[in-house]
Amino acid sequence: MQNGGDEHGKALSSGAAQRVYGRHSGYRNLKVYQLAVMLYDYTCRFCARYVPMKDRHYDQMVQAARSGYQNLGEGSEDSATSKKLEMNLTNVARSSLGELEKDYVKHLMRRHLRHWQAGEASFEAARALRPASVEAAAVWINRSGTAEPAEERAANLGAVLAAQAHWLAERLMDRQARDFETGGGFAERLHRARMGRRWEEGQKGQDGQNGRNGLNGTGQSV
Repeated sequence: MQNGGDEHGKALSSGAAQRVYGRHSGYRNLKVYQLAVMLYDYTCRFCARYVPMKDRHYDQMVQAARSGYQNLGEGSEDSATSKKLEMNLTNVARSSLGELEKDYVKHLMRRHLRHWQAGEASFEAARALRPASVEAAAVWINRSGTAEPAEERAANLGAVLAAQAHWLAERLMDRQARDFETGGGFAERLHRARMGRRWEEGQKGQDGQNGRNGLNGTGQSV
């Protein structure tokens, strides 16, 4: 590697780092992050096709989508030293995804297109789609034989995907709250790590003293 790092190992690989910083930066494996990234790409393509760039909604929707995945990643990174910041940024992501859903619904209203409701066949099909890529979403939107115009299908699917990402962000916040109750935050990890180190040093010192005094582990002379 050009930066001098070890391409086969992690930089924070010591036992001390694991005890002090805990588990963090695993955001790429989160379903909410993966969906938020795909939703950002989807929103960029949607806006490029259906929203004029000079319309303030263009930038608003793209920035809301970007805030969703960006704050999830930053929160996961920051969790190494601040659970509070992690939870705050996850909440920012949740709020941005909620705003994006509203923007898609608003687009439907502005364009006089129908906003699908739960229980309708089209809505249920969109909710069950869970596309893995923008391309897969585009195939569903543009398939032949559908009664709705492509713009209506695209905006409704965007609203559904944003709602699903918002729900997953709330689930992540719930998990973070439970993790905090169980394990505490960074200050508590620091305290536990330092107290554990002191205990180990004390044990080593006691073992050394016993050896010099000619005692075995039970206090008996050897």
